Amino acid sequence: MKKLFVSSLLLAVCAGSWAQDVIYRCGNEYTNNVSQAKAKGCKPVDGSGVTVIHGTRAAQPAAPKVQSGNASSGSSASARPAENSAAQKARDSDARAILQSELSKAQARLAELKAEYNDGNPVRTALELRNPQGYPERVAKLKADIARQESDIAGIRRELERLPPAN
Repeated sequence: MKKLFVSSLLLAVCAGSWAQDVIYRCGNEYTNNVSQAKAKGCKPVDGSGVTVIHGTRAAQPAAPKVQSGNASSGSSASARPAENSAAQKARDSDARAILQSELSKAQARLAELKAEYNDGNPVRTALELRNPQGYPERVAKLKADIARQESDIAGIRRELERLPPAN
């Protein structure tokens, strides 16, 4: 009897902790305060609950320290943007080289696919001569691969256009 009482008491405590109030959505904000929700005209959220994940905020850049009486402090502060600019140009150059190599690989793959596709009449393989259903499936796959490769090439070209011009 004692075990039954303890288990029912434990169950009642757990059930009470699981119960949640109604959650209201006010634009991009959520609240469970009924009076605040009614004042703002918020709508109740359907479902079991809302999980809020707080994002990290970007740290504000610290202002450069200026030392009074030091003649070299002005020159070191002005040298930093030049270093950043050179580093950014190097990153842009690397990105351009990578995208160019990806573009050439994609174009070569597209040329292979178009040669195999042969304007919608690819050469039948020995397996397809015995199983005619395989041929239309391979033709459809080749057509889809060509379309995907063309869209990949267009995407790479858009990325190249977004980069600053090479010097």
